Amino acid sequence: MEKCFFSYIRVSTRKQGERGVSLEEQRDAIVRYAQKHNFGITRSFEERETAAKRGRPVFLEMLRLLRRSIAQGVIIHKIDRSARNLKDWADLADLMDIGVEVHFANESLDMNTRGGRLSADIQAVVAADFIRNLREETRKGFYGRLKQGIYPLAAPIGYRDCGSGQPKIPDPVRAPLVADAFRLYATGGYSLPRLIDEMYRRGLRNHRGSKLTLCGISTILNNPFYTGVIRVRKTGESFPGIHKPIVSKPLFDAVHQMLRGKTVQRLVKHDFLFRRLLRCHGCGYNLIAEKQKGHVYYRCHTRGCTPKTFREEVLSDAVARALAPLGLDAEERAYVRTWITNARLNERNRQAAEMENHQQAITQVRERLQRLTDAYIDGVLDRTMVEERRSSLLLEEAGIKQKLSDLEEGRSDALTRLGEFLELTKDASNLYNLAIPDEKRDFVKKLTSNFGVHAGNVEIALKDEAKEIANRHEVSGGALHRGIHRTWDAILAKLLAHFSGCSDNPQRSIRPEKAAA
Repeated sequence: MEKCFFSYIRVSTRKQGERGVSLEEQRDAIVRYAQKHNFGITRSFEERETAAKRGRPVFLEMLRLLRRSIAQGVIIHKIDRSARNLKDWADLADLMDIGVEVHFANESLDMNTRGGRLSADIQAVVAADFIRNLREETRKGFYGRLKQGIYPLAAPIGYRDCGSGQPKIPDPVRAPLVADAFRLYATGGYSLPRLIDEMYRRGLRNHRGSKLTLCGISTILNNPFYTGVIRVRKTGESFPGIHKPIVSKPLFDAVHQMLRGKTVQRLVKHDFLFRRLLRCHGCGYNLIAEKQKGHVYYRCHTRGCTPKTFREEVLSDAVARALAPLGLDAEERAYVRTWITNARLNERNRQAAEMENHQQAITQVRERLQRLTDAYIDGVLDRTMVEERRSSLLLEEAGIKQKLSDLEEGRSDALTRLGEFLELTKDASNLYNLAIPDEKRDFVKKLTSNFGVHAGNVEIALKDEAKEIANRHEVSGGALHRGIHRTWDAILAKLLAHFSGCSDNPQRSIRPEKAAA
């Protein structure tokens, strides 16, 4: 009488099942074995899952049916096709103990004898050990790539894969769109669903060519990979990457503040000119604006403060008067232009000094990382604290590297920023009066630092860099105009140091040759 058996064939991945020939070879070998021993195959089980872990649905279903005696046994191609972990092998062994027949088409083992069971057990242990060794070698290779600064997994949206052992490169189409997504969200004017719609309209798609999901856009905005830092999400570990960043660290930090709710952008019905810019120096709160009979008035609503109101036109005139000392005459403008032209001759030296400062900063960050590792080895800090601090330091290093890259590519031009600032201040009062409301707000934000009211008076303080220009005529000793160019030399050198990010040590900036009067 013909015995009824199941057949079970397996490959480790879907790709092997779709493109390989292993399944066909296993099936043919099992059919030949069944014909040779006069076994009938009533049902075939086919699976495309790794046997390294428990939980294969088809395998578990087959075991369940065998326990119910639906068939007398099962024919499997080889032992490592049945199980590569000892728990699955133990489940199969339990079935053999209750009389279920298990045959292996490619191995001459009699599972009804102690010697055959012992040989099968040894092969099962070898198969499990093979997986352990493979896992260890894979992990070693994975972390080896990470330590080289190479991300060994699929490139995130905005980058392209360049093959094994190569860093990811920015996608010329998607990278600018990802950068736009960061910039738009940092403004505070976009919720995540609205950002998804806007980026879809602009052409940003996921890897399947579909619209981004909430999880997808959140993953992008939280991924430090775009700043040059590789973070392993499963373990929380971070590594410095050698790929090119497409998002600056300050922008990434601004987005994180928005995501964590530390910066809230509220939707307002009336966008008043000095909204959230005008402060009561008595209580420290912003004045509230309201529109009455065609005019806008600002008033402090704190109890105990003098209920004085200020008309918007009066406040605007006060700002224009505060900006008036910044204006430059024709001689000063000519001198400043010549000074900047001469300063550009020494630009290479200045940039070299800045690059040296950045290199020193990177060295300091790496020394702190080494001390952090030593503290972990000594047991002073636990793993969670180490990884959090390590991630912060690596992001700091990525920000410095970005500045260094900007210098090398000529994008960080302090002289250009200085020129733009001087262009803003040279006729600030008149430009302010001619500006539209949004531009007037920019004047207030860029040039003033303490705009408020106290005891019925408007008080406006200029920012330090603007104050340098406003106070340029305060020369101690000598005639009024004596040494005016020497004064401008000192002012411009200090401002250049400020825009170079070296305001704490202005002597380090390169002083250009004295311009002709």
